[in-house]
Amino acid sequence: MIPKHTILLVEDEEEPAEMLANYLEMGDYNVLLANDGREALDLIEKHASDIHLAVLDIMVPYVNGKEICSVIRKHPVLSDIPVIFLTAKDKEKDEIEGLELGADDYISKPASLKLVKAHIESLLRRQLPQNSKWIHHGDLLLDTNGKDLYHNDERIELTSTEYALIELFFQNPKRVYSRQEILEHIGGDDKFVFDRTVDVHIKNLRLKLGDASDMIKTYRGIGYGLNRDLQSV
Repeated sequence: MIPKHTILLVEDEEEPAEMLANYLEMGDYNVLLANDGREALDLIEKHASDIHLAVLDIMVPYVNGKEICSVIRKHPVLSDIPVIFLTAKDKEKDEIEGLELGADDYISKPASLKLVKAHIESLLRRQLPQNSKWIHHGDLLLDTNGKDLYHNDERIELTSTEYALIELFFQNPKRVYSRQEILEHIGGDDKFVFDRTVDVHIKNLRLKLGDASDMIKTYRGIGYGLNRDLQSV
């Protein structure tokens, strides 16, 4: 699965706020919930680097949604995140004002949970870098843009060589590579690498994969590759 996105949700009506937060969490999002503007600013201060998108009710106590949006747009970390205004104010001039403040979307209440989630997903898809690419095999997910590997939402710490190995296998799932081919891929200009080096890296990579270790298969007499029996269709 793709690593979770974190949503800042600012809504002063507690019951609807909890319902939306729970619904998004069931949809595999993390939610930071604030019931007023001061709580929202505190969450921004503490969790700015974790927030991917903000859903703001305009009419919240102390610091309203428009002011929070302005803070986000001036923030050194959050300035580019998508912002959705979710509000009972549905006049055209209110929507125009919200968009001029830097909001990306505007949803009038009442709105279904599914609709809000659909708007969130649409905006987050637009945020993906153009060269971002996710490759999924079994329970493993490779982010070739961020150069990270995930197993059941958990990031696996890899060395640069281990990452180069798993990327090679993921990008060419039907191929079996000889030790020499793998050496040429991971060794570059380094002449002081040997067949045994490949075996050690494979062993270490399998240890880190844990119960997904059988995704890397030894093809006797040939070399290594992904286990074709376990690959996603």
